[in-house]
Amino acid sequence: MGNEEKIRVLVADDSAFMRKVLVSILDSDGSFEVVGEARDGRETVEKSAKLKPQVITMDIMMPHMDGLQATEVIMSSEPRPILIVSSESRQGAEATLKALELGAIDFLAKPTSGIDLDMSTVRDELVRKLRTASKVRVVRNIPRQVPPRVAQMRPTAMDFAAAPAVVNGAKLPVVVLAASTGGPATLMQLVPSLPANLPAAVLVVQHMPGAFSAQFAEQLSAVSPIPVKHAANGDVLLPGRIYVCPGDCHMRVVPPGRISLEPGERIGGYRPCIDVTLESVANVVGPNAVVAVLTGMGSDGARGVMAIQENGGLVIAQDEATSVIFGMPSEAIKTGAVSQILPLEQIAAALSRRVGGPLRPLPATAQ
Repeated sequence: MGNEEKIRVLVADDSAFMRKVLVSILDSDGSFEVVGEARDGRETVEKSAKLKPQVITMDIMMPHMDGLQATEVIMSSEPRPILIVSSESRQGAEATLKALELGAIDFLAKPTSGIDLDMSTVRDELVRKLRTASKVRVVRNIPRQVPPRVAQMRPTAMDFAAAPAVVNGAKLPVVVLAASTGGPATLMQLVPSLPANLPAAVLVVQHMPGAFSAQFAEQLSAVSPIPVKHAANGDVLLPGRIYVCPGDCHMRVVPPGRISLEPGERIGGYRPCIDVTLESVANVVGPNAVVAVLTGMGSDGARGVMAIQENGGLVIAQDEATSVIFGMPSEAIKTGAVSQILPLEQIAAALSRRVGGPLRPLPATAQ
């Protein structure tokens, strides 16, 4: 592969050893050219403007200007695809998710195998995510106004007190928000637009490591008009509540309307697997299921949306113009099961319209 075809990468990390490991991985792959290294956020901003890399690997904890600040400056001035390479600590997870809000494309969790920082355990994922990020059409980040929460910042036990999952002989509507690459920032925009009195349970299935999903649920709660919780096994689905799937489990809905979390191997390369959730929702709530397939790489969800449609539910796909990566929505659309293709800003209203009317009774055989 000639140099002109290689993906130009800027590596930013305050650890000389980590920079060496990252550069070694990229050099050995053959499809990347490391055009520069940066030791802190300030240097990252300067070299990004000067070297114009196609993608940046960004550490979070750096001196002078941290990775969060550097991401904000780059994405608001001369935006470039940024892959966050961060620790799985609570502090690292919180900062990583904030960086994704600011426009970073994706993230990679540093391994915790000890002082040798064995990056070979994430070599394939690093290469795959950098290749994906390099193809993303980035836009300048404009800080958004977050609507104030009218409810409590953190859900209480009372918010999720058990109640019947069957109302007036009809199954409680279930909305599934399915996302992968670009999903955290997309969900942070979508969820605040949902009505506080939404008469449906909302499941969020985002491809994300388990160490990050609990923190993501907290950050989503801070902008949501609806109480949000990190889902637990056995949770009863309630209207006007959001349940975030833990990143180290597959999530199913089981009769009459409870969450079942299943630790296990990846399915089709994914954990959580969106198809698993969608197929269970289709079986349990039938025509009262509504799915929005949002930005993401790959085809997870394509099999599941067919089950949703076959059981009378509604499938919405985010359009290409507002998707960070159009992979998942595109694959869902190809199945023929998608009824509406909408820009992100119209999805919340479409979901609300679908579940806002009378509940749709299930056929007698499915009650």
